[in-house]
Amino acid sequence: MTTKDLRKEISRVIEKVPDDFLTEILSYLKEVENRSTDELELLQHLKQIFKDDQELLEKLAK
Repeated sequence: MTTKDLRKEISRVIEKVPDDFLTEILSYLKEVENRSTDELELLQHLKQIFKDDQELLEKLAK
């Protein structure tokens, strides 16, 4: 997908989001906007680790 396509898809999806969630989405997008590229990459890696190791993390939590 091109950047233009992604922006269109995001806009399309946001149009369907219930109004109650729009403030949260805007806050999240502003937070992302204010972070550096390095911070965003780190967060993506951390998210992937949590996703890949969810079962292990649940076992460790017990």
